[in-house]
Amino acid sequence: MADDKKRKGEFWALALDRAQLGLWDWNLATGDCYYSPTWWRMLGYDEGELANTSDLWLKLTHPDDRERALASGERHIAGLVGSIETELRLKHKDGHWVWVLDRGGIVERDAEGKPLRLMGVQTDITRQKEAEAALEQVNVRFRLALAASGTGIWHYDIGTNKSYWDARTREIFGLVSDTDEVTAGLWHTYLHPDDKDATERAHLPPPGSESVTATQYRIIRRDGEIRHVESLVRFIAGVGSAGQILGTVRDITDEKKRAEELAYAARHDALTGLLNRSAFDRLLAENIGAADRLPLAVFYVDLDYFKALNDYAGHAAGDLALKSVATGIVTGLPPSAHAARLGGDEFALLVPNCDGKQAERLAGAILAAVRNADLGPAVTSRRLAASIGIAFVAHRDMTVADALACADDACYAAKAGGRDRFAVFSAETASGSGGLNAARLAADLVDAMEDGRLKLFGQEIHRLGRPWEENRHVEVLARLEGRNGKLIPPGEFMPVAERFGLAARLDRWIIRAALTRHGRAMRSGAISLGFNLSAQTLSDPQLWDFVDAAIAGSGAPPSAIGFEITETAAVTNFDAAEEFVRKARLRRCRVSLDDFGAGMSSFEYLRRFPIDVIKIDGSFVEHIAESRFDREIVSAIAGIARSMGSAVVAEKIEEKSALEILMGMGVAYGQGYFLHRPEPLDAIVARAAGGAARSANRRQA
Repeated sequence: MADDKKRKGEFWALALDRAQLGLWDWNLATGDCYYSPTWWRMLGYDEGELANTSDLWLKLTHPDDRERALASGERHIAGLVGSIETELRLKHKDGHWVWVLDRGGIVERDAEGKPLRLMGVQTDITRQKEAEAALEQVNVRFRLALAASGTGIWHYDIGTNKSYWDARTREIFGLVSDTDEVTAGLWHTYLHPDDKDATERAHLPPPGSESVTATQYRIIRRDGEIRHVESLVRFIAGVGSAGQILGTVRDITDEKKRAEELAYAARHDALTGLLNRSAFDRLLAENIGAADRLPLAVFYVDLDYFKALNDYAGHAAGDLALKSVATGIVTGLPPSAHAARLGGDEFALLVPNCDGKQAERLAGAILAAVRNADLGPAVTSRRLAASIGIAFVAHRDMTVADALACADDACYAAKAGGRDRFAVFSAETASGSGGLNAARLAADLVDAMEDGRLKLFGQEIHRLGRPWEENRHVEVLARLEGRNGKLIPPGEFMPVAERFGLAARLDRWIIRAALTRHGRAMRSGAISLGFNLSAQTLSDPQLWDFVDAAIAGSGAPPSAIGFEITETAAVTNFDAAEEFVRKARLRRCRVSLDDFGAGMSSFEYLRRFPIDVIKIDGSFVEHIAESRFDREIVSAIAGIARSMGSAVVAEKIEEKSALEILMGMGVAYGQGYFLHRPEPLDAIVARAAGGAARSANRRQA
């Protein structure tokens, strides 16, 4: 019997050891508490190493857990709960805390039922608690991510036919409820009728599928508001008898609105709301390709006296006029027609199934709308008119470029006829610089950028009275070599480039080519280059990304680069010009205001733009020896520029007398045929590099 009892004791000790359970046995009558060897080892002690008092366990309990642990035992002894069960932390011998699950209860009572003895076991659950803590951190991050993204979570239990929406999902649908459970069919009642069938199919992934289905659809909330939402849906197996469909939902209404706004902005002119050039070209190509829309009338509308309006009343009045003209044009168009602003003060229209009489009526209505355009209260006597060219497309083989070129040519004919009128294109009366010739010249310009027929030229800018070698600054120019070998001057191909939207591409080609070929000479200080910028380039939001890349690739220092902005370019987009100047000065590139004085608003630019150089328009310089008025203008501009710390360059110096007068006025720099005729840029740079090298050698000697 004694041996059997001993074997049973050894058996239970082994069981406790294998299960890593710490046994405690508390005699309430004597206050003695026994702790098993496994309990001591769990806390890192040898058996009996600490005084075995009745409250030993309580002394080792974490202060934050003592009250809860005592309460658990007291509730059981009082008969309120059937057993003791609580989690607490006990201090290990080396100082860290061991999480244990304490379970036990009354094992002996006296004759009156009063508890005499309690027994229980404590299980080390530290790893479990650490895992729970790590999981909680993950859950916290997950909940934060969901909150930040505005995402709701829902699931549908297939077996029980029950749906559960979290608070964010209910908020997205506008559902007021305090519980997650909703009726299974509730979601269907929110679906937009046009999206209902496709959305319901997307939300029924086949059982066993592991793929995630993404879908976007519209809901109609109870207040009638339509919202766009996006859901990710997946089937989850093993949950319940038939599995679950788990999904997320996110309100993307604002994203949809922004996308629509961006799409609209990509196709429309920001000022007038009309189509922009690229959108009009695409639409025109589609209409030409549709036989049922022919004959098609193409209108080219160019405002007359618009520059004078800008000069007289400022760009704000010009913007008001453009918007008013746009409104007037659209008002008189048939539903199938479309209008666009091509840029500056130029508009275009396409009218399907239009004959000659209808086109003439539309042209008359447009002319009247332009004459009656709102110019603002500041404008009293200045008038606005338009020249309109009309071309008809009768066959599907005509290109967009040819159609616009024909209308443009007719527009030139209307201008030549006295303005404020329209003209219809005919091959017999097509002008030499417009029509199909202009379209072919534009195409040839594109080819010339790739086949080497576009040449870089330059004209020196001199410090008056000093050798050019002391300054070595050059304005970069371009010359187009025709297929017959003859050079075509900028006065012929630049207007075509502007008209066909090639000016920005041309400017980029010139900048990239010049910096690539001569970046080394610029880096050595042998020469600095100035580039003219068109209105199209000035308005390009990607311009500085391109320039920065070209500078980085060539190694040319920004301080050796200058940009020239004409008044015409600045008028076209005043805000873009101001932003360009700001970014140029941040990079320490020079900025020149070209053709200064040609417009009445020139002095406004001096207030707005921190210009490095003012280039006096050549029209005031070429006759300065004979014209007292021109001398007064140049003297005034030079004085204003000096007071503002800007350098002054006089353009179009063609006679010695003009040079002497300008020097007497204190004009520091000049440019013109008398000083230097344009020549290939390579030759100028080679001469500058040689002169710089000789100067360096003399200094060393």
